[in-house]
Amino acid sequence: MTNSLSSALEIVARSDPGLVRAQNEDSVFADARHGLAILADGMGGYNAGEVASRMATALLASGLATAFATTAAERIDNTTGQPFAFRCLVEQIEEVNSAIYRASGSEARLGGMGTTLVASVFCDDRVIVAHVGDSRLYRLRGDELAALTHDHSLLQEQIDSGLISVEEARYSLNRNLVTRAVGVDPEVEVEVHVHAVRPGDIYLLCSDGLYDMVDEADILHALETFGTNLELSARQLIQLANDNGGDDNVSVVVVKVLSEFPAARGGWSRLWSWLD
Repeated sequence: MTNSLSSALEIVARSDPGLVRAQNEDSVFADARHGLAILADGMGGYNAGEVASRMATALLASGLATAFATTAAERIDNTTGQPFAFRCLVEQIEEVNSAIYRASGSEARLGGMGTTLVASVFCDDRVIVAHVGDSRLYRLRGDELAALTHDHSLLQEQIDSGLISVEEARYSLNRNLVTRAVGVDPEVEVEVHVHAVRPGDIYLLCSDGLYDMVDEADILHALETFGTNLELSARQLIQLANDNGGDDNVSVVVVKVLSEFPAARGGWSRLWSWLD
């Protein structure tokens, strides 16, 4: 029997300006009913970063909801062989990129604005993850915390090429130089992956304001300790970042998988699956 997403997923989204920044340029969105979790970390002068991140979360959430109203997120796309949500995320983020880029050129105060973006769609016992920039998505499964995204940043490129170690990277002055962002250029390259989901998994979307200030071991401990109360888990993660200096805005979306959520498959679907 198929479980509805609202009963299979628990999601909590929280954002905090931190202790140093005057404004919060992060934006978060979560909707358990449709299996959506989105986080954006804006950049730009004045309040332009805040505008970019809010545009990203609002436009992407709206665009995905509209698309999934006519085509199920889990429906396999004949062109890609992937769930419809895979292609939809790419196309919708490209639309968001164009909208932010146009807005950036329309007003001087918004010039050069952009945002990182990480978004997840949960459907059919899977999670489809799309990201641009260095906002991350982690998965806690059992006692193992794993990053499911790979930063689009100068620092990550240096790590990948062996120019700098992971430990040295923690003290680098290049920590926040992203190599991809939404809205900065006319086109954007979106990275998307599909992962199997298990009951008991906890997924964490976060901005660099969290992982720059809090060791992954402490993130793991917080998720394990407060995994039965996602509200406390989110608050604790933000508190840890602020306790360690709160140098940046810090945002988290915590998703817990309570049960399986396979897609409904009627008789015809089962027949075609058997014929394939």
